[in-house]
Amino acid sequence: PLCLCWALGPAAASALPNILLLLMDDMGWGDLGAFGEPSKETPNLDQMASEGMLFLDFYTANPLCSPSRAALLTGRLPVRNGFYTTNAHARNAYTPQDIVGGIPDSELLLPELLKKAGYISKIIGKWHLGHRPQFHPLKHGFDEWFGSPNCHFGPFDNRALPNIPVYRDWEMIGRYYEDFKIDLKTGEANLTQIYLQEALDFISKQQASQQPFFLYWAIDATHAPVYASKHFLGTSQRGLYGDAVREIDDSVGKILKHLQKLGISENTFVFFTSDNGAALISAPKQGGSNGRFLCGKQTTFEGGMREPAIAWWPGHIPAGGVSHQLGNVMDLFTTSLSLAGLQPPSDRQIDGIDLLPAILQGKLIDRPIFYYRGNEMMAVRVGLYKAHYWTWSNSWEEYSKGIDFCPGQNVSGVTTHTQEEHTTLPLLFHLGRDPGEKYPLSFASDEYQSAMEQISAIVQQHKVTMVPGEPQLNVCDKAVMNWSPPGCEKLGKCLKPPKSDPKKCFWPH
Repeated sequence: PLCLCWALGPAAASALPNILLLLMDDMGWGDLGAFGEPSKETPNLDQMASEGMLFLDFYTANPLCSPSRAALLTGRLPVRNGFYTTNAHARNAYTPQDIVGGIPDSELLLPELLKKAGYISKIIGKWHLGHRPQFHPLKHGFDEWFGSPNCHFGPFDNRALPNIPVYRDWEMIGRYYEDFKIDLKTGEANLTQIYLQEALDFISKQQASQQPFFLYWAIDATHAPVYASKHFLGTSQRGLYGDAVREIDDSVGKILKHLQKLGISENTFVFFTSDNGAALISAPKQGGSNGRFLCGKQTTFEGGMREPAIAWWPGHIPAGGVSHQLGNVMDLFTTSLSLAGLQPPSDRQIDGIDLLPAILQGKLIDRPIFYYRGNEMMAVRVGLYKAHYWTWSNSWEEYSKGIDFCPGQNVSGVTTHTQEEHTTLPLLFHLGRDPGEKYPLSFASDEYQSAMEQISAIVQQHKVTMVPGEPQLNVCDKAVMNWSPPGCEKLGKCLKPPKSDPKKCFWPH
């Protein structure tokens, strides 16, 4: 019945469920009590899980921020939507200030499509899909924005590098560290509280106007430099990172209670997940935990791409559910369209699937998970088997400088510091018996032969149909940084850009 509502015209529009996607930044699979975190400091998220459904096999589309966000909002692998680089093989690339590219106009984003069903859409927090005017979220379907185009790195001197702007809708309202303070010594910042209030206000406003809403709450307190507000500082057994997690947990609790208080919780589909695994390079003080999984952010091992995930929709999702459905952030695109009674666009390859049968009826949908790093398919998961076609944690050169994406987790022949090709004999793991990817199956075993037979056919089919998009993350230019974003004149915060000097971006990982 859900799917027919939109066809009945505006009168039935109120029957369309609101959609609330809570996307964390660098939060690991092992960071929540519901997933076994020993300090049990996430009571609200644990309650959300007990009232909804826990996804234990949920993945991101890329082990890095920007590509995974592009995948979530387009339902497409980053290699299709342009969020990758061809400057070097299998490199992680994102959208720092000097990136020239961003989300192409040819891509259809979730908020653009939801408009057809009458949804009002807001993004709160980190956009990360390009910061030049043509890439602005309000040019790609969002109606409102409060947040920033880049990560909260800084403070910068505004001469060599400008401080990152914070926007309200079309214009900047200040810059990080100048107008939106983050104390790098203590870790104190009020940003999560500001993002929480923005969410509560938007939900109240939409409920009053009786229009269905899509809220994309993409906050970034768990991304280094990690921050929390004064009330939460020093309250966690896990240090500053735990303080940030506790504040996020508290905020999610307040958002869900707000939905209940307004009487719209049974008409609001909420999904909580993260953009990639915990950044072990920042751990333990500024990074989270990936539980039993190998390595972390930047890698295509489980720790880099398996995410905590919870679906919550009282009255629709049976409480206390646990799903082993293989899920992906790209599915949130297709599932959200399905909730709105819309079909995904038929003129392009969509990689996300509709998870509603898995969420509402407990059905298991057969589908592979592809693990990409830049322009290379590194691994694939089919059922409980994961085959690595390439392995690489990071280069010897970076590793010797102390950059380690797998601290304390060296698995011989698996966590390699040179790019190792296994395309003729992939390394195969059974993730049920060996979630930590420590024991590759013997090439000679019958189990290896029969699993690889099935996987090879799927990979071959995937490669035949793969048409990569135009790479957006190849060119960098200091002149395109956030020198004078829209609105800077009013604030007296315009800076003079240097002369344009486009270069190939350097991506070491």
